[in-house]
Amino acid sequence: MAGGSKAVSLETAGLLLGFVGVVIFGITLPMTRLAVEVLDPLFVTTGRAALAGLVACVVLLASRKSFPVYRDRVSLMLAAICLCAGFPGFTGYAMQHVDASHGGVVLGIIPLATAVAGSLIGDQRPSRGFWITAVLGAALVVGFSLQASGGAVSPGDLLLLGSVLSAAIGYSLAADVSTRLSGWEVISWIVVLALPITLPVALWSSPADPLAISPLHWGAFLYLGLFSQYFGFFFWNAGLALGGVAKVSQVQLLQTFVTLAFAALINAESVGLTTWLVALAVVGLVLLGRRMRVEKAVLSEAMQKKN
Repeated sequence: MAGGSKAVSLETAGLLLGFVGVVIFGITLPMTRLAVEVLDPLFVTTGRAALAGLVACVVLLASRKSFPVYRDRVSLMLAAICLCAGFPGFTGYAMQHVDASHGGVVLGIIPLATAVAGSLIGDQRPSRGFWITAVLGAALVVGFSLQASGGAVSPGDLLLLGSVLSAAIGYSLAADVSTRLSGWEVISWIVVLALPITLPVALWSSPADPLAISPLHWGAFLYLGLFSQYFGFFFWNAGLALGGVAKVSQVQLLQTFVTLAFAALINAESVGLTTWLVALAVVGLVLLGRRMRVEKAVLSEAMQKKN
């Protein structure tokens, strides 16, 4: 009985930590939209990654971690391009064109896109049912985007597509390294290896008069750098380790709804019934795809571990 109670306790703790991670990531788009109201998206993109990289330097030095081997460095640097430049950059500019709630629905297909990228990059073999689910998910999101923009493809949706592709490729690249390094170490090395680019560009694109930026917008920027880009992964990975990937990863299905709720709260967006229904349908397809997917390796390991 004692052993069973301990297992339940660890699972509960894992679910709670995983939920904290999901909430942190779910608030990313609303915070990004808030930050780019007054800050240059280029600065928000590189600045958040640079801030995370500087903190990660301290963490890695304190933990005395050795430099990754060459094979891992290549994967980590490629992942850094996707996760420190591609994803935050595309979302930053996208948030100047579309609402955070709209972005939250589109980005809801990232788990499916990550599984597709994993099958192309790695040795994972999704079933035919998964591919059907992925196509349906993509069609649903495209239809939603076209409906929202009056039948035309908007710049914001093209940028969100870049975000989805960047995240999918980045998470898949990090998946291989995650089999040899812990999740928190992987994200730490990703943001550290990006520092030679992100830090100089962040300094170059920083606001001319920082004091003219309100504390609210600086707070949004700090949130993106400290939590969305870095510490959120710590909660998520700890939750997966304690509660198990199979159960805790299901909490991720709530992320789209967290984004919609905080878009209304932080950005004062009016989230209509259609948006909620499409979000529910996207999440349903993601859940269905997860149940159909893999024959060989665990798909979307990077998405499950959030790096």
